[in-house]
Amino acid sequence: MLKLDEARVAVVGLGYVGLPLAVELARAFPVIGFDVKAARIAELREGRDGTREVSPEELRQAEGLHYTDQPEDLADCNVYIVTVPTPIDRYKQPDLEPLRRASETVGRLLNPGDVVIYESTVYPGATEEVCVPILERESGLRYLKDIHVGYSPERINPGDREHRISTIRKVTSGSSPEAAEFVDAFYSRVIRAGTHLAPSIAVAEAAKVIENTQRDVNIALVNELALLFNRLGIDTQAVLEAAGSKWNFLPFRPGLVGGHCIGVDPYYLTRKAQEIGHHPEMILAGRRINDHMGFYVAAQVARLMTQKRIHVVGSRILVLGLAFKENCPDLRNTRVVDVVREFEAYHAQVDVYDPNVDPDEARAEYDISPVSELCAGKYDAVVIAVAHEQFHAMGAERIRALLKPTGVIYDIKYLLTAEQVDGRL
Repeated sequence: MLKLDEARVAVVGLGYVGLPLAVELARAFPVIGFDVKAARIAELREGRDGTREVSPEELRQAEGLHYTDQPEDLADCNVYIVTVPTPIDRYKQPDLEPLRRASETVGRLLNPGDVVIYESTVYPGATEEVCVPILERESGLRYLKDIHVGYSPERINPGDREHRISTIRKVTSGSSPEAAEFVDAFYSRVIRAGTHLAPSIAVAEAAKVIENTQRDVNIALVNELALLFNRLGIDTQAVLEAAGSKWNFLPFRPGLVGGHCIGVDPYYLTRKAQEIGHHPEMILAGRRINDHMGFYVAAQVARLMTQKRIHVVGSRILVLGLAFKENCPDLRNTRVVDVVREFEAYHAQVDVYDPNVDPDEARAEYDISPVSELCAGKYDAVVIAVAHEQFHAMGAERIRALLKPTGVIYDIKYLLTAEQVDGRL
């Protein structure tokens, strides 16, 4: 088995997960960060991180970290960590193509004794069922004898400045007791919060995918309660605050459920469940509720506009926020798009404003061109879709000033009080 002090690390995929990990590992090991996007490598070499997860100062301090978009530059490495995305396709089925391609790249570089660690979220069994055969095919080496595999799921929370890689406990696992011991010791070098060694790769995979499935189901429950309370004419936030006075009430809030984890991971688990003949009723019910919320929001705004005798067709609507969560530029699987598309189906003219996102990425990913500035007195409705700090700073008066003399403010994120808006979840 490889000795820890001999580790030369390659991190494959330098997105929201891979770059912070590479920077942290560079404190203890020589690290090469690899990404297929030449533009990404160029910006990192210039000391810039477009995801804003790593500061310019942190990049400068990572002296043991080098970047490349050429796979052959990884040939001298002996620990390969795969941190590529695992999205879903348009049919909400797991898309493992990035993981397969990364496994092919790594497989061609492997030598006997090398270790491959996967961090990408997958369903239980995927690492050994999907990735390992690719590694064997591309390398000509044998699993468990020549090459060793580990799984240590990422726990990155984009935009979170408090919970960072080194302060979040890390789940580890390996393909054999020796591999598991190596993987656990490897991460222990940089994870100050400590590690949890799972008994198998499948257990570690399952642990990761249920972390976000649990949150998804809980948010779905609160979303359904919001739908109910809206019909009853009861303020959902007031109900949750009252219930939250009990010590063990969980503080979930209603809203749009997108992003690279909570809105995606449950589909990985349900895919595996259905493959073995189990129908996961609660998980899928939660997904249906959460996937519907964008359309519900648009319908509620249209109803409020109609009550004020504002014609929805041809109206001007402003959506504040496009990222999937507050204070970050991450557009992956943002469900704000559902709100925008539904307004467009009403034949409304929709502007989207988000000072945190890359306009070029928004156009490429969703064919949405965010406006660069806000105009007072222009809109029939304003929807607060993301609780960016910039929108907090605006306050109710400045947001209300964006409306025509009669208009509607709808607050998805409880950024304003009930008295300051016309409607909210």
